[in-house]
Amino acid sequence: MASQFWNQRLLALASAVAIACSFGCSHHDYKQSLTQATTPSGHPKMLAAYQPWFGRQGHIDVGYSSQDPAVLARQIAEAQRLGIMGFVVNWYGRQHPFEDRSYALLQQAAAASPDFRVALMYDENSGDAPHATDAVLDDLNYAYHSYIAASAPASAAYLRYNGQPVIFVFPKDGATDWNRVRQAVDAWPERPLLIYKDPSAQWAGAFDGFYAWVQPGQRGWQRDGSNWGEQYLEHFYSTMTRSYPQKLAVGGAWPGFNDTRASWSRNRHMDPRCGRTLEDSLQLYHHYYDDSRPLPFLLIETWNDYEEGTNVEGSPHGCKS
Repeated sequence: MASQFWNQRLLALASAVAIACSFGCSHHDYKQSLTQATTPSGHPKMLAAYQPWFGRQGHIDVGYSSQDPAVLARQIAEAQRLGIMGFVVNWYGRQHPFEDRSYALLQQAAAASPDFRVALMYDENSGDAPHATDAVLDDLNYAYHSYIAASAPASAAYLRYNGQPVIFVFPKDGATDWNRVRQAVDAWPERPLLIYKDPSAQWAGAFDGFYAWVQPGQRGWQRDGSNWGEQYLEHFYSTMTRSYPQKLAVGGAWPGFNDTRASWSRNRHMDPRCGRTLEDSLQLYHHYYDDSRPLPFLLIETWNDYEEGTNVEGSPHGCKS
């Protein structure tokens, strides 16, 4: 019964946030459906990737600042109405002070919202390859003392799994020695769970789990956007259940992809298919997980990345008539 109820609620969420055709579409406002959609407690817990840089020069104007406390409170309330219990926030350490400040404010806002949590998605420090590991350790130690430790402001709002803080890692150039990082963070008063993007045999001993991230898979980006990531997700879940059954698995779901608004655009496109991309990616994990072997977390990708067209935040989207 729990699985059936969860299926119904995921379908409701997918329908509510149907992100349809990216070009030549008539627009419909799904704001009301977004705010009314709900999901039950249990597994998987739903998280959403969050971008903290809006309001800073170099990013598009989305009509708000990521440092406006009123905006943060609204976003948290809206996410909770959708059954999302936490934001996983892109973070670069002290080298990006705007995003660092945005994260601190978001964690403070989360602390004021019962049962809502935030976590860091640490973008690997890649500025100086010979000293990459030292830079990563400096960033993570700063994160621990600023946001995770019991003495840190609003630390109760930090995401934990079985009592351990969860840190997502977004790899960059691969210069970091993650085994050395693992050894260092194991000495923290609270041993963190480090979660890496995609299964990695090289770093399997350093990480406690892996997460899926929006991408098309081996067939690559198709000009017509037809490759929505099914093959990639099938490979991710099958690899996790077959090769890493003891690792923490974080599934992924997304409404589509279109980076034409981004300054770093490579003209990549994933067709929303009038909401079916989100619906199908939300449901695919059921092929591999059930009540007897639940998926711990499902990461919605993303909450508000308007520049890559993956946002599910309440905003008008469209569908071909």
